[in-house]
Amino acid sequence: MPISSAVDGFRLAYDRYGTPSPACPAVVLLHGWPGDRSDHTEVAALLAGRFDVVVPDLRGFGESDKHRQDPCRYYDRAAQARSIAGLVEELGISRLVVAGYDVGSRVAQHLAKTRPDLVRALVVTPPAPGVGRRIAAPKPMEEFWYQWFHQLELAEELVDGNPDAARAYLRHFWTRWSGPEFALDPQRLEHLASAYGRPGAFAASISWYRAGGGSVASALAEVAPDPAERLAVPTSFLWPERDPLFPVEWSDRLGDFFGDVSVEPVGGVGHFVPVEAPETFARAVREAAEAHGA
Repeated sequence: MPISSAVDGFRLAYDRYGTPSPACPAVVLLHGWPGDRSDHTEVAALLAGRFDVVVPDLRGFGESDKHRQDPCRYYDRAAQARSIAGLVEELGISRLVVAGYDVGSRVAQHLAKTRPDLVRALVVTPPAPGVGRRIAAPKPMEEFWYQWFHQLELAEELVDGNPDAARAYLRHFWTRWSGPEFALDPQRLEHLASAYGRPGAFAASISWYRAGGGSVASALAEVAPDPAERLAVPTSFLWPERDPLFPVEWSDRLGDFFGDVSVEPVGGVGHFVPVEAPETFARAVREAAEAHGA
């Protein structure tokens, strides 16, 4: 398992698939919460024959560094994107296809906005901008309660350093947010329970929410940019039709935030698209690379 050099004192653990070569297009795959870089194992295997595939654990997740520092400075989307930029620059790759879901989607979008020199195309799932105050309606709030819970010290007291509590907590989300045909592999659940159950691991993972990275805070604070300031990097959204967090109708304002964006509904699939439908996710990455010069 390689480890990157530190950015802001954080080193990233990552896996690399395929044969690194200047002639081999590069892909970076970013995971979500509550997951880690193993979310993309099947996607990476499907892409490795043609691409140089880099799959990191984000700051505070998996085997990457975890520090108890100000979340707003060290765990927000800008900080996470700095670490990804530092990793790919260290590896000597650029003009990437960056693909991610959940937290990884937010980080990918921020990386494309702030470092368009590194990113040729995005393939992402929700969350997405354009939701606005719709997120505060009663039905969405039935799902997003955990983002307030993560602000409480009680969350750490109940879950951090307790693999059994982590297992039960994570099982809830992987079961509730996935599609009707998906069943989480017991070995994968044990892997995640072990990863999130180590002392300090759960607390680090929820630093993302304590930094304001959650969808509720993001949606309520969003302001559509001027047309000239819309994200110019070509962006493909894979929008799962069975995701209880982000209904497909919330894709209606993407054009207010992106200059070149498309939406592909993914039938029968819930929130965890790379895990539930790895072939669909990998195919979208290949198509983005082909369409945008990789």
